[in-house]
Amino acid sequence: MRVKFALAAVVAVVFGLGALAPADANAQARSLEELLRLVEQGRARDSEEARQREQEFAAQRGEQERLLREARQRQQREERRSETLENTFAENEREISQLNAELNESLGELRELFGVVQLVAGDAAGQFDNSLTAIQYPERREFLLRLAERMGQTARIASVDEIERLWFELQREATELGRVARMPMEVVSASGDRETRNVVRVGAFNLVADGAYLTYEPATRSISELARQPDQRRFITSTSRLVNATDGFTAFALDPTRGQLLALLIEYPSIVERIQQGAEVGYVIIALGLLGLLLAAERLVTLGLISGKVTRQLKSSEPSEDNPLGRVLKVYHANKGVDTETLELKLGEAIIKETPRLQRFLLFLKIIAVVAPLMGLLGTVTGMIQTFQAITLFGTGDPTLMAGGISQALVTTVLGLVVAIPIVLLHTVVSGRSKRILHILNEQSAGIVAQHSEAEKKGAAA
Repeated sequence: MRVKFALAAVVAVVFGLGALAPADANAQARSLEELLRLVEQGRARDSEEARQREQEFAAQRGEQERLLREARQRQQREERRSETLENTFAENEREISQLNAELNESLGELRELFGVVQLVAGDAAGQFDNSLTAIQYPERREFLLRLAERMGQTARIASVDEIERLWFELQREATELGRVARMPMEVVSASGDRETRNVVRVGAFNLVADGAYLTYEPATRSISELARQPDQRRFITSTSRLVNATDGFTAFALDPTRGQLLALLIEYPSIVERIQQGAEVGYVIIALGLLGLLLAAERLVTLGLISGKVTRQLKSSEPSEDNPLGRVLKVYHANKGVDTETLELKLGEAIIKETPRLQRFLLFLKIIAVVAPLMGLLGTVTGMIQTFQAITLFGTGDPTLMAGGISQALVTTVLGLVVAIPIVLLHTVVSGRSKRILHILNEQSAGIVAQHSEAEKKGAAA
């Protein structure tokens, strides 16, 4: 049996039993006769399918030939049409050239006029787009751009209405440059909110509203409030006066550069920003200056009161305890019976006791007047070190990288001098008042000693 099955497998492979239909592919032959029958059935089916495919190919061959003939006929028609269009195009080109020549001959000098109109329209569109008057007349931009574009075409001729409209727009712009106009417009505040304000336009130079300067962005066609206004109150005051004015002459801080000077003025640092540029050294100098002012103020007030009391004591015969001269005189009255030398020593002792009260804080004022410039010099050196470090790291290509160190160097020097100069003057004034009072005490003490000595001599002679 094994030999029969092996022989059946070989025959199946040789005669292409794998080409059987799927329904018979799983069929198993039990004998050689059955295997032969299966092979004959498969060959019969293959022959039938081959004949069907040959018939279909034969039927489609005629259709393919018909489509090929139609495609060739269509190609010939398109070739003839293309030749006709090429001839028409060439004739049109010749006709256009002839018409252009006739047009150029007919225009003559008008060609230059239309070229000027095109140039003026293009330039005016660019200038008007960046002008502050664009917020009132936004429709003119489209007209000018359309006119410049059409005039750029070969056969485009500007009409009389378009030329008159261009003249009108130029004249209106010149007129608006000298007018102060008021209009309600949407403004973006410094906080980012949108609100309608009563905007005043000063020619094509400035926009103001509610005491603040505004700026116009041509790209977004929006009006926004400057994030930072000028520090000088006179500028803000002038804008408020202009907004509230109804007629007549009103003083106004005008920027003739259309915002450039205003931008520089805004970038100018305030006093607080200047102080912040001095950094830690600047803060120490300011603290010393404030301390010196407080000490000087205390001394001026105290010595002023003492000087007034001493002046009143000079006019009074009764000594008082509320002033240095009165206390010195009390020492005299308590020691009238002593000799002249002892009295002189007692009065000198009383004056020495009064001296510290009169010269209190004068040494601190002198120290502050000396230390403040030295602190300024320290800030200068520190700022220059920062500047050289920035140069070493980044080079000298960007000056803003060196601005911080230079600002600290200059600001600390200025702060040191600003503190030292008034402290020196105040020290001189306070010291002068103190010396005046001491001079009165010494003068009165010398007079008392002389009077006592004279009285002592008279008593000795008697």
